[in-house]
Amino acid sequence: MTQYATTPHPAKQASAVTVNAPGRLHLGFLDPGASLGRRFGSLGLVLDGISTTLEMRLAHRGDVGSDTPGDQYAAPPYASEELPRLRAHIEALKRLSGHCTPLDVRLRHVLPVHAGLGSGTQLALCSGHAFARLHGLTLDASELALALARGARSGIGVAGFEQGGLILDGGPRSATELPPVLARLPFPDEWRVLLVLDDARSGLSGPAERKAMAELPPFPQALAAHACHLALMQILPAAAEGDFAPFARGVSELQDGIGRYFAASQGGIYTSPAVARVLDWVGARHCAGIGQSSWGPTGFAILASHDEAAQAVAAARKAGVVGPTLRLEIVKGRNTGATVIHTPAVA
Repeated sequence: MTQYATTPHPAKQASAVTVNAPGRLHLGFLDPGASLGRRFGSLGLVLDGISTTLEMRLAHRGDVGSDTPGDQYAAPPYASEELPRLRAHIEALKRLSGHCTPLDVRLRHVLPVHAGLGSGTQLALCSGHAFARLHGLTLDASELALALARGARSGIGVAGFEQGGLILDGGPRSATELPPVLARLPFPDEWRVLLVLDDARSGLSGPAERKAMAELPPFPQALAAHACHLALMQILPAAAEGDFAPFARGVSELQDGIGRYFAASQGGIYTSPAVARVLDWVGARHCAGIGQSSWGPTGFAILASHDEAAQAVAAARKAGVVGPTLRLEIVKGRNTGATVIHTPAVA
């Protein structure tokens, strides 16, 4: 198993590739209104224990009922809705590269779709990296993201795929450039993230997301300045020093400001009222960084330790605030990016 590397290296062709890419939290935009001319800017955290896993190899037989070799796709039932996106990525990669060899592609696990955890970007990067390694192409995550139309607003997913950790990007300079990474810090090992997932709801995506972004009111410059101040002078320094309380307060304050800005587009500060109920309950009883990742519906509470996170979950369940559509998971931050297992091609 090797760590995904961004350093240029001679491409080594493989006969089979497995890529595992972690999910991420989008902790908030800094300036969605471009008050100084540059739009967005993102703070995000890569997560351990929740990921997309894809296997790719050269196909050795045709589709069922056909003598002509063709691409083959497989996925667990819960992941089958991702197959159309996966097919589209493979077709795009074939057109761009000129490599049209039939492939056998299998999704072993996927991140929850349209849940705010970066499923679209990680699926694209998994398929792109596996395709490149399978065909001996030297393409890094940034090149693959641009080729597959990912990272238009936030660079957290691409940077997280490359290196993990707590990441700050500077927003895109243009539609053809990815946001630059301004800071990357390791996330303290003892801190934990309580994910609150609502399987009954989905966050905005595609045309609905673009429409919502276009209809947002101007983002006040004062709010953008405050968000930048929180990120640069409270959240990141606290993470660097392992000082949990100011980190948690900063994340919650950043999230509250951005949540209120997006409230009209998503029906409130949180997309899911059931998620909001749990987070409000936890936030009133614990020192925690509280918020919603991207358009949700996934919410999060960052707590100082596994024990505190487990106690919060148990108490919330006992109090009856965890609705029937919710799933609560405790995960760590992840300070490494995607991993790849490859079987070298026979010379």
